Amino acid sequence: MVSFGEVADEFVRAIERLDMDGLDGESCAGLVARLARIERLVRLAKTQAAMRATSGGVAGRDGAPDAASWLARESGETVGAASAAFDTLDALRSCPATAEAVAAGLLSLGQAKEIASAASVNASCESELVELAKRAPLSTLRDQSRKRRHEVLDAVALHDQQVAARRFRWWRNDLGNVAYAGELPPEQGVPFVNRLDAETDRLWRAARRSGAVLEAREAYAADALAAMTNGQGRGRGRAQSADVVVVVDLNAWRRDHAEPGEVCHIIGGGGTPVPVAKELAADAFFKAVIHDGENILTLAHFGRKMKAELRSALGLGAPPHLDGLTCVDVGCGRKHGLQFDHVDPVANNGPTAYSNIQARCTPSHADKTERDRQAGLLGPKAKPRARAPTTARR
Repeated sequence: MVSFGEVADEFVRAIERLDMDGLDGESCAGLVARLARIERLVRLAKTQAAMRATSGGVAGRDGAPDAASWLARESGETVGAASAAFDTLDALRSCPATAEAVAAGLLSLGQAKEIASAASVNASCESELVELAKRAPLSTLRDQSRKRRHEVLDAVALHDQQVAARRFRWWRNDLGNVAYAGELPPEQGVPFVNRLDAETDRLWRAARRSGAVLEAREAYAADALAAMTNGQGRGRGRAQSADVVVVVDLNAWRRDHAEPGEVCHIIGGGGTPVPVAKELAADAFFKAVIHDGENILTLAHFGRKMKAELRSALGLGAPPHLDGLTCVDVGCGRKHGLQFDHVDPVANNGPTAYSNIQARCTPSHADKTERDRQAGLLGPKAKPRARAPTTARR
């Protein structure tokens, strides 16, 4: 009988013999999928073995102060990552669907951590999040996990925690640069990042028009922050005319609190108490959006230009949650720098209507335009569109 150690040694030798230059693109894509599953299973087995070693007293060997420190040293990872892996395994005992998917190598411990966090306070969401994790990026899973946690929490108590957690600290790093970290409650943080993202996009577009070699988006975000701090940046975008958008059901507004099934949240920031929404509304511009729980009811017209009412409705995201825009491509998850795209192009007599417009990131929009051109939907004179350079996104 072949031992696990022998199999592991043979696998290591196979990896060492692997010649990537001799593989075509399709073979490499298949290899990535297999290795990703193996990586998830190895991470699980390693953590389980470390927990077993801990129970046997091995973890204190060689001067390691605790189990997490020992695993971190053995794996070359941080103590925080090792500790989080232990905590996730403990949490999976009460999440059978997630534990099954992890044991099959379909989910990572990082994904399991997000699901278990939500399921610990809202058990009904576990199966939904497991299926989401199989097809969506971790950022999307993290957003949905947070949303499901917040659904069952008292809005006032949650807001009190958010306010109490606000902080800002700065230090000088090895380069001598000023580094910083912090957090703000949604009613302060969301308008701040909305302005920052708008200014970042403006600087990125200006750099692209100039023909300069594009840097990572984070570099332009740093420039945008410095400009805004110095009072130079506009912090406004064509599609982002509002600093913060709050969605509140009318009955909740009148009652001064939201009942189950009613919404009161800041787009991009999650649930908020109705009194906080009313404070934000002191100088606000109000817009009423009528929807039936599935569709927003708004007028359609022909032509490319959007009316303000339609742009406002689109910016809210899909009902009934109305939680802002995300790129329509499955697995993308981008929320910033999005563009409105006509599903049926205007050149093909497609209407500028709510039902015919989707939000797409720049690469997705370029791909969709090229597909429309090849399908003959952009007219006989349509030419291939140069793909806009892409940068790293959050």
